[in-house]
Amino acid sequence: MYDQRHLEPRRNLHQTQKGALVAIVGARASSSYGEHVAGGLAGELAGEGFVVFSGGAYGIDGTAHRAALRAGGRTAAVLAGGVDRPYPSGHAQLFERIVASGALVSEVPCGTAPTKWRFLARNRVISALARATVVVEAGGRSGSLNTAGHAAELGRPLGAVPGPITSTTSAGCHRLLRDYDARCITSVADVRELLGVDRAGPPIMQEDPDLVRLADALNARAARSRSELAQRSGLSEDRVEALLGILELDGGARRSAHGWLGVLR
Repeated sequence: MYDQRHLEPRRNLHQTQKGALVAIVGARASSSYGEHVAGGLAGELAGEGFVVFSGGAYGIDGTAHRAALRAGGRTAAVLAGGVDRPYPSGHAQLFERIVASGALVSEVPCGTAPTKWRFLARNRVISALARATVVVEAGGRSGSLNTAGHAAELGRPLGAVPGPITSTTSAGCHRLLRDYDARCITSVADVRELLGVDRAGPPIMQEDPDLVRLADALNARAARSRSELAQRSGLSEDRVEALLGILELDGGARRSAHGWLGVLR
């Protein structure tokens, strides 16, 4: 396996947010509905610390990568050819942005050209590396169904986003829901459930209800000041300041330049 930054970034990717790499894949000829859903899921997941995995293609893949980057999160693209020959060329700038904070990944050596069968092999890598795979849009013969099939064979959690029954770009998703026991995904909460991750928080919260109130007042994407957290939690600012230190030490909160952010546990 090769990546643009060799071994160190790949290890870091697996350490992020419980090591949860979530694959978001779908049709190249995506609809505005599919892109809206993929962008929303990828942006929120990346904002919460998950690493968004996809194939770097046009359509749903590219939308997922861009949304993760806009959220300030990390994303990785699995390529069909060598990392020095990323495809499609129209995504050259996107690949540069991905490398800056994530990785380009390939199982073939540099110099290898992307071919049709290597795209199918690439799908196997995506499903193997990701902790869960979510198919946003897929036609009846979409390559995303191949990725989903590999995920199912590996026993990895599989989700699919439903679409209009008249939409050919959602026909594959409906097939996954009907025939492959894919989980119906309508929100990020469904993806968390697919991953087996919830908002229960650190065990120490069970001993102090004020910690639960403060954790509920935190947001994983929007930084909040001490005074805003006090207002939202109903606690005094002094109490908030003391509890933030506990949450930070336990990994349930982190300080940013603009305030405090929650960390999904």
